[in-house]
Amino acid sequence: MAVSELESAVKKYAGEAIRLDKQGSKGLAITYYQKAIDVLLKMVNLYPNYELNKVYVQKAMEYQERVKVLQVGSSAESADDDYSMPEIRPLNKPDSAIKAVEAQPKKAAYEDLLVVDKPNVRWEDVSGLEDTKKALKEAIVYPARRPDLFPLGYPRGILLYGPPGCGKTLTAAAVATEIDAAFYSVDAASIMSKWLGEAEKNVAKLFRSAREVAMSNGSSIVFIDEIDSLLGLHSNEVGGEIRVRNQFLKEMDGIIDKGKTWPVYVIGATNKPWALDWAFIRRFQKRIYVPVPDYDTRLKMFQLYTQKLVMDGVDIQEVARLSEGFSGSDIRDICQAVQLKVVSELFESGLITDMSSRPRPINMDDFRYVFGRRRPSVTQDMIKAYEMWSENFKAT
Repeated sequence: MAVSELESAVKKYAGEAIRLDKQGSKGLAITYYQKAIDVLLKMVNLYPNYELNKVYVQKAMEYQERVKVLQVGSSAESADDDYSMPEIRPLNKPDSAIKAVEAQPKKAAYEDLLVVDKPNVRWEDVSGLEDTKKALKEAIVYPARRPDLFPLGYPRGILLYGPPGCGKTLTAAAVATEIDAAFYSVDAASIMSKWLGEAEKNVAKLFRSAREVAMSNGSSIVFIDEIDSLLGLHSNEVGGEIRVRNQFLKEMDGIIDKGKTWPVYVIGATNKPWALDWAFIRRFQKRIYVPVPDYDTRLKMFQLYTQKLVMDGVDIQEVARLSEGFSGSDIRDICQAVQLKVVSELFESGLITDMSSRPRPINMDDFRYVFGRRRPSVTQDMIKAYEMWSENFKAT
């Protein structure tokens, strides 16, 4: 993977972490800070002589410190809990400082890989996606409020699939807030890479904890990101991987057993639904497509992201039209890029030393300039692939 792709991934994860952090959604913020740290470490290790490595190390340390603060404040963690990310420290050789990260090996415990949180994300925070929200209300919200109206049971396994950056994680968090559920957020890739050995015991512990909390406090949602890493098609599996997958499927079968009344839901998210093993797709009674935003949704997003920007003569409807095919995260990046453009002009003018100086208002030419230098992160071929899979497997 090229440096530019890794840098884009860091920007995406860090931006999402900061946004969730500001909203007060500690668990999800921690998850995305950790993803940003992982990619930063990967860049430093893959490209040891890259000129910006020193900056990346510093950023990783900053994110790590923020995660520690959030974990101390989390109701699911005590103040004495030990943060699971490796300590980051520069080498003591000046000429090797850019190589800069040593990971201190530490066995990953169940608590280190699990984030339990009460998200602070509501339906109104999710722009558009009306069909997706309607399907989730029918599958989770209505049964949670009036289970007596569902004598045949209701879906416990929900799969959210679609292009990256279109709101799958945010929507799952909004559902948890709507029914006041405990929200267990787990990265499937972390399960497969870090839980091997004690993996199946930790998976069992995860679901046991979710059931206990649900029975005492109402509901629990187990959110598994990148679930294709766990339930995907694998040709070279080792024994540990097979055991953890089988344990997960056993726990899921127990939850969706029609004879059980546990208010526990499993929401899986994936950017690659076609990578899922066909035998496991049936575990998700609801399979919901989360597409790139349509015009009305893009318009709402631009109105949201530009409300703090100083603009002059910007036709937001035209901007929304120009952004056809762009994902939600792409739209946020566009607004950020436009702001960076006018701020950069201020710096380059030399007037930045005057503390009263401010960037000029953003205009339509600035948006056209950014659109001219950017392409959607989701191609038309990718969208066709999602639509084709949806035609074959959708269940809303």
